[in-house]
Amino acid sequence: MKTSNMKKIPLAIFLFFFGILFPLGTAKAEVDKKEVADNRYALAIGIGNTYDPTNHIDFYMLSGSVLYDYEKIWHHRAPDPLRFKVEYNIGMARGQRTRLMTSLNMFALYYLNFLDNDKITPYVEGGIGIIYTDFQVKGQGLKVNFNPQMGLGAEFKTESRDTYFLSFRLHHISNGGIDKDNRGINSVLFMLGRFF
Repeated sequence: MKTSNMKKIPLAIFLFFFGILFPLGTAKAEVDKKEVADNRYALAIGIGNTYDPTNHIDFYMLSGSVLYDYEKIWHHRAPDPLRFKVEYNIGMARGQRTRLMTSLNMFALYYLNFLDNDKITPYVEGGIGIIYTDFQVKGQGLKVNFNPQMGLGAEFKTESRDTYFLSFRLHHISNGGIDKDNRGINSVLFMLGRFF
């Protein structure tokens, strides 16, 4: 029962974000009627740890990302606080041995403007990508897998107007049933970064 539920989690996450990225019946956005946000570039470090399976694997990643106005990439109407992020990660995992990890992901990121404060802007994000891990846990099947993630974060502006961000994500690795062996890896991931 546990294994079948684990297989449903990445599919449910994928379908949810597929619905965000490709809504049915949307019309092409009239970009000239809306102020389009500039592209933003960021670098970050990430620290993660697995909680399932319980033989803990720590991982450390360097991340580079580009944040686009959502309507600039997907030509349909979207709320003003919605952004589209492309992120590349490279790093190492440490279990019994040190191994390479690298991934390419895409996210929908939504700013939450409920704080009356221009120095802190919280957001939610979620997406999917492809990840290569130079290790496998027992029953994993493949080294190239899907990598759905979702999380919460916040951007912080300093007095000099530099912008930093901190995020907490749930991080999943599995092949989505492509291989008969599909033992997933579930982790928590903390990221700290800066926009340039």
